[in-house]
Amino acid sequence: MIDNQMPEPRPLLRRPEDGELIDVAGVAHFFRLTGEHTGGRFAFEEFTLEGGTIGARPHVHHGHDEYFYVLRGDLTLHHGDGEVTVGPGNLLAAVRGTPHGFRNAGTEPVHALCLYTPAGYEGYFREVHAAVAAGAEVTDELLAEFRARHRTTSF
Repeated sequence: MIDNQMPEPRPLLRRPEDGELIDVAGVAHFFRLTGEHTGGRFAFEEFTLEGGTIGARPHVHHGHDEYFYVLRGDLTLHHGDGEVTVGPGNLLAAVRGTPHGFRNAGTEPVHALCLYTPAGYEGYFREVHAAVAAGAEVTDELLAEFRARHRTTSF
């Protein structure tokens, strides 16, 4: 008799050093979980944004939600009606269809978390990173092209 049952799912422990580092335009994205780990349900990243760096100009996701949680530093968030600068413990829920963006207007680094549901947007960062590594210049047009592949538009 052949056993057609799938093995039972197991928890996945990720150590502090476990993850995929994708450096894009001055933002260090450290993906602790990607769609490959979660069956496409969820992605989880820690990111560091140096002072004076734009993380993402205002944009809108049409296929996933993002949640930003500030751990250290002051993060300036665009929330559709303007900007607000927030510190540790603040959370921005950018559900699909809502304009958002972020930057570090200060001089000290910002360390934060970003959660994606469903997963998949990590592919955008991989594509931009690969293009830059191949010599492409980061322009609004290039970013718009890659964003469009991931159901995202500029705002």
